[in-house]
This record gives sequence, structure tokens and C-alpha cells, in this order.
Amino acid sequence: MSTTKLVMKLVYILLILFTFTVSPAISTSPEGCGSGSDNPCVDKAKAFPLKIVAIVAILTTSLIGVSSPLFSRYISFLRPDGNGFMIVKCFSSGIILGTGFMHVLPDSFEMLSSECLSDYPWHRFPFAGFVAMLSGLVTLAIDSITTSLYTGKDTVGPVPDEYDIDQEKAIHIVGHNHSHGHGVVLGTKDDGQLLRYRVIAMVLELGILFHSVVIGLSLGATNDACTIKGLIIALCFHHLFEGMGLGGCILQADFTNVKKVMMALLFAGTTPFGIFLGIALSNIYRDNSPTALVTIGLLNACSAGMLIYMALVDLLATEFMGSMLQGSVKLQIKCFVAALLGCAVMSVVALWA
Repeated sequence: MSTTKLVMKLVYILLILFTFTVSPAISTSPEGCGSGSDNPCVDKAKAFPLKIVAIVAILTTSLIGVSSPLFSRYISFLRPDGNGFMIVKCFSSGIILGTGFMHVLPDSFEMLSSECLSDYPWHRFPFAGFVAMLSGLVTLAIDSITTSLYTGKDTVGPVPDEYDIDQEKAIHIVGHNHSHGHGVVLGTKDDGQLLRYRVIAMVLELGILFHSVVIGLSLGATNDACTIKGLIIALCFHHLFEGMGLGGCILQADFTNVKKVMMALLFAGTTPFGIFLGIALSNIYRDNSPTALVTIGLLNACSAGMLIYMALVDLLATEFMGSMLQGSVKLQIKCFVAALLGCAVMSVVALWA
């Protein structure tokens, strides 16, 4: 399941990127839209080295962020079954929620209400909110149907009485497989929980990759040196904390080491790849052309819906309604403050990005 989904995601991203190379989005922007030619910060010679710095910095911070939870098993405070890990995970979930509300969704509204777009239909209907809403519902459907399909496929039928084993033994077997073979004993409660973690990790990464491509493409295509300087700092913080949230989900999903590395590299490399593509198209790509605004605006809205759904439903609600937090009001308060702090961090970063 995991390898197939990763391949599908990569193919889908490549198809999206391909549309930018053949789409009218690279055409000259319409008159009166403000091309930015009078901006003193627009300097291609100064912007290019900054883009290279952005690639290295974002790749490095992304790898640190997504990899740090994967090594938390060796840190007593951050062991996966401890309170510290739960608090950090809620903080990271707040980061993802803040990303959706404070970065991706506002960008979508701004693009789809641009003066460069015709009054009808773009100024007559809130397409950004509409697509985000549909994206959240579609993510729910994918989440639910995928879990149902693989649960039905993998679950073993009723076991005869003579082969029954006691619950403690079953738990021991599952724990042993998780620790040593990354396998699961089908038909158990733990198996269903592990499956949920895997679906969550994959759908979350898909939502993150959408806006990572858009961010990279926009940064690579712009020649505004002043904008790039601010974006480098903001995006480094953004990817560091967002990577921590994704890394925590990958850790709980208990993938094999190869799949963990693949998912981590895919997350870390998407924005730098988008920057490379933006650099290649910088001479012909116009971010204020109608088709570019519509394409990227709708992609951002789609990504926002996915991220908001995942952060609230699959991450925060799942943990807060789980047995660990329900058993401790004190821990609930700590996790709520951590989630609120994560949202606050992304709200502050929104001042520059």
C-alpha cells in the first residue's frame, strides 16, 4: 500500500508541474496588473544566488524537522509512548493547522480575488473557500474509504474457539512484531490503529506536498530579492516545524526504514525542486497571469482544506479524544497550550511569508 501511494503521489505532482510548462500560465500578464517592473528590489542577478541559498537552507531544515521525531526513540523525554512526545506532536499539529489557516488559505483568497482575473465568475463567488470545503470533504472520503478497503482486505475472519488466545498474549505478539519486524498481527485492535496511522501519514504528506510545490515554484520564479530574503527565514521555520509534525506521524505509522527515508526525502525535496523549476521558468512564467492565478489559487485552496482537516480531525481530535489525554486533564491542558503555541508561531511567521 505505502509504495503504491508514494508512486501515485509522485506521478500526480509531476503531472501538475508539467501543466506549468505547457499552460498559458506562462504567458504575459495582462495590462494593468502590476508586473513589478518599477520595483527597485527586482534584480535577477541578486535574486539568483539567494534562490540557491534558499534551496540549501530549506532542504537542510526540512530534513532536520522531518527526521528529528524518527530518532526520538533514543531520547527518553521524547519516546513515542511518553507525555513529551504527545506535547511535541500537538505543537506540530498546531503548526500544520496554522499553515492551513494563516498561509495557504489566505494566499488562495488573495490569488482568486486578484484584479487580474475577470469579474465573472472569480469576483462573484468565494471559490477559495468553496474548494477548501470540498477538499476537506474529499479528504474525509479518502480517509474513510481507504481505511475500510484495507481493513476489509487484511482482516482475518472469525477464529474458531479452539484457536483463541488470550488478550495479553496477542498484545505481546503485536508489540514484538512492531519492535522487530515492523509487522502486524491481523484482526487485532492494534492492527486497525496502525492502519489509521499509516493512512493519516500518507494523506497528510499529500496535502503538504501540494503547497510545497506551489511555494517553491513561486519563490524560484520571482526576481524580487527583498521578498526572497524574508521568505528564506520564514520558510525555514515553516518547514522545520511542519516536518516535525509529519515526522511524528511517520514514526507512529511504523513504516519500514526504507519507506520512512522515502517519505522524508519526498517532503524535504519538494520545495527545493519547485524552486529549481521556478528558476527554469523565471523568464517566461508570470505569477500574475490569469491562468497562473487560477491554477495556483485552486491548488492552494485544495491543500488548505486537506491540511485543516488533517490537523483538526486526524491529529488533534484523535489525540485529545484518545485514552492517554482523556486520562489526564493536566496533560490535556499542556497539549492544548502546545497546539495553541504552534498556531501562534505560524501566525507570527505569516508576517513575513
